[in-house]
Amino acid sequence: MVKTIEWKNGAAYIIDQTLLPKKYKIIKCDTVLKIRTAIKKLQIRGAPAIGIAAAFGMVIAYEKFKNDPDYKHEMREAVKYLASSRPTAVNLSWALNRIMKVVDRGGDVKKEALKIFEEDKKICRLIGKHGEKLIQKNATIITHCNAGGLATADYGTALACIYSAHEKGKKLKVFADETRPLLQGSRLTNWELTRSGIDTTIICDNMAAHVMETRKIDLVIVGADRIAANGDTANKIGTYGLALAAKAHKIPFYVAAPISTFDLKLKSGKQIPIEERSSKEVVKFKAKVYNPAFDVTPANLITGIITEKGIIKNLKKITSWISKK
Repeated sequence: MVKTIEWKNGAAYIIDQTLLPKKYKIIKCDTVLKIRTAIKKLQIRGAPAIGIAAAFGMVIAYEKFKNDPDYKHEMREAVKYLASSRPTAVNLSWALNRIMKVVDRGGDVKKEALKIFEEDKKICRLIGKHGEKLIQKNATIITHCNAGGLATADYGTALACIYSAHEKGKKLKVFADETRPLLQGSRLTNWELTRSGIDTTIICDNMAAHVMETRKIDLVIVGADRIAANGDTANKIGTYGLALAAKAHKIPFYVAAPISTFDLKLKSGKQIPIEERSSKEVVKFKAKVYNPAFDVTPANLITGIITEKGIIKNLKKITSWISKK
């Protein structure tokens, strides 16, 4: 399994995902600035992975400011700085706030960051274990963006279900949406799955409905960056359209995400902040461009949400389901 991020000798080492699949390069992030830049520039991406990266950024900040009489103020400034890199994925602020609580009580910051890292590995495996049960032998699956090892510390979320099914000997076919404008599906998901020996075919985003109409598609599995209390889910732009197409073709549409991706303070997806990125990602000439990085899929289009604690099928009872687990 690909190692997206590691902590060694006081620094985070990450795969520069902007260079894949043409070039595999590990970059060293030993300052808070480098961590934030890596997140902002999508050198590391995926909600769980950027949460881990931010946690490691806080370790770097702590080592720099721990002997400062006002170090807690400096740590709060580091939280604000790192949190400003990308607004939609809630795992970023979740990890930062978790580290800050440790700072406030005088705990071990590095230990907590490594705990977040190790927890994510276990969470990925559990998501895969639960999600694999939804996948029949010889299933054909569509996925969008990249919710695999490159987005987490281990197996991924949506792709964890596919990896688990593959390891159980279930023969699979995967259609990977290219994911405009930065092609995370064609560059990253295809790279991951084919390296693992999984039959993968790239399709342009606007081909998904046609593929559903002309091929036997058994289910759609995608990841998530933030999930509201009512089940509305923010994910990479294009997910909403994929969900609409799945609904029209009566194909089950599943979201796979850890509990840390739920933001129960938000009643609905209308409250989820949507990051807008540079026009340069879309065109190389001067033009008026609208480039939202995410869209929100309403809960009524989602068949279920696969988490490390099981599958949520009644999205109207998310808060009570999580509290009971």
